[in-house]
Amino acid sequence: MLPGLPPTRRRLRAVRHQLRRRRRLIAAALAAAATLVALRTVAPPPAATVEVLVAARDLPSGILLDEDDLVVRAFPADLAPPGAATAALGRVLAAPISRGEVVTDVRVVGPGLALAQPGETVLPVRLPDAGMASLLRAGDEVDLVATDPGTGASTVVAHDVTVLATPTDAPDGPAGGSGGALVVVGASAAEAIDISSAALSQFLTVSWDR
Repeated sequence: MLPGLPPTRRRLRAVRHQLRRRRRLIAAALAAAATLVALRTVAPPPAATVEVLVAARDLPSGILLDEDDLVVRAFPADLAPPGAATAALGRVLAAPISRGEVVTDVRVVGPGLALAQPGETVLPVRLPDAGMASLLRAGDEVDLVATDPGTGASTVVAHDVTVLATPTDAPDGPAGGSGGALVVVGASAAEAIDISSAALSQFLTVSWDR
């Protein structure tokens, strides 16, 4: 109550005061809305993403990938690695990968595996001992040793070639028996010639460090 003023004038002053307060609140709300609209207008659109498969944990080479090994993650489309595998379940891992690493075609046994060995030749090598071949895993680096069946002399025909696929990677299981087993390796062009020549008349075996 304001002393000295008639009741009607006091009521009018109170109404005007309330209207001024409401105008200020409305003006502040409109200003905030205008600022938000301006920010949304100038802000860049969200980056496009693609879904990729990443390792759920550290994975060794040679394992058959299942649902417990992989998780789906959204990656910015311009940052996703080329050849990111979208259907890796049931495929064999060709090289070890770390937790959170994107699974790409060059990390699993298949046609894209040759891309992991740029400048190298991918070739099959028949090992007479199927049991030895079954000990190998994709990703192993081995020396190929040729043994002359007549003299028993052995020579190393290729050093540190990479095993790309083994008999256990084949859909039908190990290939063995009296014919031995095929192992797919990546080697230089010169080594590929030496390996192929030695395989014509000698037995090939492997040696490697575990």
